[in-house]
Amino acid sequence: MNTPAFRADFVGSFLRPQVLKDARARHAAGELSAEALKAVEDEAIRALVAKQKELGFHVVTDGEFRRQAWHLDFMWGFEGVGHAPTKTGLPFHGEQAMIDDTFLTGRLGLAGEHPFVEHFRFVSALAGPEAEAKLTIPAPAQFMAQMAMPFAWDHTKQFYASRDALCEDLVAVYKAFIAQLYAAGCRRLQLDDCTWGMLVDPIATQFFGTDEAGLERVKQTHLDLNNRVIEGKPADLFINTHVCRGNYHSTYANRGAYDKVAAYLFEKENVNAYFLEFDDERSGGFEPLAHVTGDKMVVLGLITTKSPKLEFKSIVADRIRQAAKYLPLDRLCLSPQCGFASCEIGNKLTEEDQWAKLRLVQEVAREVWG
Repeated sequence: MNTPAFRADFVGSFLRPQVLKDARARHAAGELSAEALKAVEDEAIRALVAKQKELGFHVVTDGEFRRQAWHLDFMWGFEGVGHAPTKTGLPFHGEQAMIDDTFLTGRLGLAGEHPFVEHFRFVSALAGPEAEAKLTIPAPAQFMAQMAMPFAWDHTKQFYASRDALCEDLVAVYKAFIAQLYAAGCRRLQLDDCTWGMLVDPIATQFFGTDEAGLERVKQTHLDLNNRVIEGKPADLFINTHVCRGNYHSTYANRGAYDKVAAYLFEKENVNAYFLEFDDERSGGFEPLAHVTGDKMVVLGLITTKSPKLEFKSIVADRIRQAAKYLPLDRLCLSPQCGFASCEIGNKLTEEDQWAKLRLVQEVAREVWG
C-alpha cells in the first residue's frame, strides 16, 4: 500500500464541523479547557475518518482538525518559533488571509517529540487494516520562505547570518521529525508547498525581491533543501508533495503555469508523487507533465474545492485523457485541487458539497481506471 498513489485521493484538510468551531472559540475565550477541546477534536476526527472510509478512500487524514492553519501549527512545534495574532494578514485575491504572524525567536530545534507525531498516532489507530493514515506538513521550502522571504529576513537575520545557515538547521529539524514520525508507524507523508506557485506567478520577482536570474537561484535553493530532507528516507516511506497556489476562504494567492519550474520540480525533486492543481486556467496546461521523470506519479487536482459547483464527470474524464498525452495513464490519479479548509475558516461550500466532490472523484476514477 505504501508504494503507489491511489487512483482516487484527496489533499488532506476538511471543513471543520460547527461543534468543533464552537469548541475552539470557547477555548480561545477561556471557557473550555485544553482537555475538553481535545475530546471534541477526537470525536470530530473519528467521525471524519469513518466518512472517508465509507466513501471508499484508502488514505485517511485527521482533516487538520487540530490546526489553525495548514502550515503554521507545524512550525510552532519547534523550538525557536513564535507567533502572534496578525494585524495585516497576507494578501490573497479579494481578501486578506488573517492567520497568525509566525516568526523566529531563536535558532531552530526540536525538543522532545513534535506534537504532530501524537496527532498521527491517533488517526493511524482509526485507519484500520483497510486504510492508511497520511500526515500533511509544510515542505521545507515553505518553512524557509516563511522565515527568509524579504518581509521576514530583517527579523530572521538576528538569529541566522545567512539563508544557507537557516537551511542547515531546517534540514536537521526536519530529519529529526521524520525519524520520530517513521518510528510512530507513518509510511505516507505529504509535503505541502506554495513556493513553486509563487515562483511561477507573473510578479514572482517582487515576492522574492530579486530579478529573473535571482529567481533561478531561488528555485535551485528550494529544490536542494527539499531533496536534502528527503535524502536517505526509508525505502518504504512514500513522500508526495502538493503544489499549491494559496487556498483561503475560496480565494487564491498566485497564478501561473508550471512551465517555469518544471525542469526543477518535475525533473529533479525526489518525491514519489505530485498533487497538482489543475482546476482552472490559473494552472496552465498539461504540457509540463512531460518533464516528470522516473516512475513518479501525478495526482491531477481537477475537482475544485473553492466552489460548491459540481463538475461534469465527462469533462473531468476527458481532461484526464488529455493529461495522458504527456504522462501515461497508469501514472495518473485524481483528487480535488486542494484541501477544503486549509485554515479554520474553510472554503465557501457546505459539508454536503464537500462529500459530493469526493464522491465525484471516486466515480470518475472508477470510470477511467476501473
